[in-house]
Amino acid sequence: MQFGIKEVLKNTQGTLIQGDIEDDISLFNISSDTRKIEKGDFYLPLRGENYDGHSFIDSAVQKGAIGYFTQDKTKVIKDAKFIIYVKNTLVAYLKLAKYIRDKINPTVIAITGSSGKTTVKEMLYSVLNTTYKTHKTILNHNNEIGLCQTMFQMPCDTQFLVLEMGMRNLGEIELLCKYSTPDIGIITNIGTAHVELLGNIENIARAKCEIASHLNKKGLFVAPDCDKIKKFLSYEGEKKYVSIDMSDDIQIKKGVSSFRYENVEYKLSIEGEHNIQNALLVIEASKRAGVSIENIKKGLFEFKPIEKRWEISNISGIDFINDSYNANPESMKAAIKTFLSVYRPPLVLVLGDMGELGKDSIKYHKEIGEFISSYNKKDSGIELLTVGELARFILKASTFEGKSFKTNLDCAKYIKENIKEGTTVLLKASRFMKFEELIEAIKQL
Repeated sequence: MQFGIKEVLKNTQGTLIQGDIEDDISLFNISSDTRKIEKGDFYLPLRGENYDGHSFIDSAVQKGAIGYFTQDKTKVIKDAKFIIYVKNTLVAYLKLAKYIRDKINPTVIAITGSSGKTTVKEMLYSVLNTTYKTHKTILNHNNEIGLCQTMFQMPCDTQFLVLEMGMRNLGEIELLCKYSTPDIGIITNIGTAHVELLGNIENIARAKCEIASHLNKKGLFVAPDCDKIKKFLSYEGEKKYVSIDMSDDIQIKKGVSSFRYENVEYKLSIEGEHNIQNALLVIEASKRAGVSIENIKKGLFEFKPIEKRWEISNISGIDFINDSYNANPESMKAAIKTFLSVYRPPLVLVLGDMGELGKDSIKYHKEIGEFISSYNKKDSGIELLTVGELARFILKASTFEGKSFKTNLDCAKYIKENIKEGTTVLLKASRFMKFEELIEAIKQL
């Protein structure tokens, strides 16, 4: 979306410290990235813990920016046609994003949760897009900057906006909702992700429930039937709680899950009970959005997971399921359960470290080992491999014979030398483990 100088000043409450507000100029784009800035753009420098966009103001002007925002009144470059002073450039960015949201005025659906946020976002987008002009959060850009980027790229004819909201502390989701004012709010689940930062699961639930802080009172809140959510939720509007127990005729086979909900049969082109749970959230939100049952069925079946989320590939006759975009104890157990229930031996579990679990990290990893042990029967045809310092406790706590590796390369070498064609391998770990390196190493070996 393009802006004029008066429009920008009004909506950011900024002060023009260089330039003439009456100058007749064309509309301009606002850019926060000097690597992508073009002649005639307006530069908005963001400031974080480890970076300061103000350091690149000179570069932006040299590349043809007609002006820039600044938090520093002494940062004056004479070649810039306009300079706008604001107390906080991120807040200015958020205010402009809110202006865009209100001007285009789509129905806004906000999604948060300990895991499954991106899956539910993509699943919901697939359904809504059967009926409406729909825009969604870019990739997994689910913080304040990502919210602004998403709104700035929203087409003017957007009817539904689907926003993924992440958080690392209390107050962050409330801030995202303040500037997006959702009409429908969804919590996917409450789990132990980020427990290191928030201290306990109660604080995690409290933080996730902030999604209702600016939720339209005539809107809808959708979530799993969870006591922790009900305890901390403060919302006077309509609430809908769902549970996989509300569905029946559940069948999960390789490449497909089917289930019946409220006398309607649905199919997903992906396995797992956790994905059926995700689908129930999407169904309720989509019904409220006015999507027909036939289009809900169509959108759910056409949904495909994105990169590193149950991504299936074959290398030298071995099937790899890469579900290593991220991991916490709940998503790890869900992936393992699906994998060991649906796929037939020979099978290999490659599990890596889970991050941000705080002082109880070892305990959580041991719990995964204990969980897996129930699948360890005589001649089960299942092999367990772990990568990382914490993941080795998964193997130690399990009843499986297996191997632990320090690096992805060491594990890749073992797989290449010892795992036979016809085997299916699940890769699951937190993102920082970079399991995509493991797959690349196997290809090169």
